Amino acid sequence: MSDEVMRKIVEIIAAQALISPEEVKPESSPEELGVDSLGLVEAVFAIEEAFDISVPFNANDPTSGEFDISSVEKIAQGVRTLIAQQKG
Repeated sequence: MSDEVMRKIVEIIAAQALISPEEVKPESSPEELGVDSLGLVEAVFAIEEAFDISVPFNANDPTSGEFDISSVEKIAQGVRTLIAQQKG
Protein backbone atom coordinates (compact mmCIF):
# COMPACT_ATOMS: atom_id res chain seq x y z
CA MET A 1 0.00 0.00 0.00
CA SER A 2 2.52 2.51 -1.11
CA ASP A 3 0.18 5.13 -2.54
CA GLU A 4 -0.88 8.10 -0.42
CA VAL A 5 -4.60 7.83 -1.22
CA MET A 6 -4.77 4.23 -0.02
CA ARG A 7 -2.68 5.00 3.06
CA LYS A 8 -4.96 7.83 4.15
CA ILE A 9 -8.16 5.86 3.47
CA VAL A 10 -6.80 2.94 5.48
CA GLU A 11 -6.10 5.34 8.37
CA ILE A 12 -9.62 6.78 8.19
CA ILE A 13 -11.33 3.37 7.99
CA ALA A 14 -9.16 1.98 10.79
CA ALA A 15 -10.04 4.95 13.00
CA GLN A 16 -13.75 4.39 12.41
CA ALA A 17 -13.45 0.64 13.02
CA LEU A 18 -11.28 1.19 16.12
CA ILE A 19 -8.62 -1.14 14.78
CA SER A 20 -5.01 -0.70 13.72
CA PRO A 21 -4.28 0.25 10.10
CA GLU A 22 -2.39 -3.04 9.69
CA GLU A 23 -5.70 -4.90 10.09
CA VAL A 24 -7.27 -3.10 7.11
CA LYS A 25 -6.88 -5.04 3.85
CA PRO A 26 -7.73 -3.58 0.41
CA GLU A 27 -10.27 -6.33 -0.24
CA SER A 28 -12.10 -5.81 3.08
CA SER A 29 -15.48 -4.14 3.15
CA PRO A 30 -16.14 -1.47 5.75
CA GLU A 31 -18.81 -3.76 7.23
CA GLU A 32 -16.33 -6.64 7.59
CA LEU A 33 -14.02 -4.28 9.46
CA GLY A 34 -16.76 -3.32 11.90
CA VAL A 35 -17.70 0.07 10.47
CA ASP A 36 -21.41 0.67 11.06
CA SER A 37 -23.60 3.03 9.02
CA LEU A 38 -22.80 6.05 11.19
CA GLY A 39 -19.10 5.22 11.04
CA LEU A 40 -19.34 4.99 7.27
CA VAL A 41 -20.90 8.45 7.06
CA GLU A 42 -18.17 9.81 9.34
CA ALA A 43 -15.52 8.08 7.21
CA VAL A 44 -16.94 9.68 4.05
CA PHE A 45 -16.84 13.11 5.72
CA ALA A 46 -13.24 12.47 6.80
CA ILE A 47 -12.32 11.40 3.25
CA GLU A 48 -13.91 14.54 1.81
CA GLU A 49 -11.97 16.68 4.24
CA ALA A 50 -8.67 14.84 3.78
CA PHE A 51 -8.74 15.06 -0.02
CA ASP A 52 -10.79 18.26 -0.47
CA ILE A 53 -13.37 16.47 -2.62
CA SER A 54 -17.12 15.94 -2.58
CA VAL A 55 -18.06 12.25 -2.47
CA PRO A 56 -21.37 11.38 -4.16
CA PHE A 57 -22.63 9.31 -1.25
CA ASN A 58 -26.22 8.82 -0.11
CA ALA A 59 -26.23 7.98 3.60
CA ASN A 60 -29.82 6.74 3.33
CA ASP A 61 -28.86 4.24 0.62
CA PRO A 62 -25.08 3.71 0.72
CA THR A 63 -25.03 1.05 -1.99
CA SER A 64 -26.75 3.25 -4.55
CA GLY A 65 -24.97 5.76 -6.70
CA GLU A 66 -21.70 5.82 -8.53
CA PHE A 67 -19.35 5.77 -5.54
CA ASP A 68 -18.52 2.13 -4.75
CA ILE A 69 -18.03 1.47 -1.05
CA SER A 70 -17.90 -2.32 -1.30
CA SER A 71 -14.22 -2.51 -0.34
CA VAL A 72 -11.35 -0.35 0.83
CA GLU A 73 -9.76 -0.66 -2.64
CA LYS A 74 -13.00 0.42 -4.37
CA ILE A 75 -13.21 3.44 -2.07
CA ALA A 76 -9.60 4.33 -2.94
CA GLN A 77 -10.32 3.95 -6.66
CA GLY A 78 -13.34 6.23 -6.32
CA VAL A 79 -11.31 8.84 -4.45
CA ARG A 80 -8.56 8.73 -7.10
CA THR A 81 -11.21 9.28 -9.79
CA LEU A 82 -12.74 12.22 -7.91
CA ILE A 83 -9.33 13.80 -7.40
CA ALA A 84 -8.55 13.42 -11.12
CA GLN A 85 -11.92 14.93 -12.09
CA GLN A 86 -11.38 17.87 -9.77
CA LYS A 87 -7.97 18.56 -11.28
CA GLY A 88 -9.30 17.90 -14.77
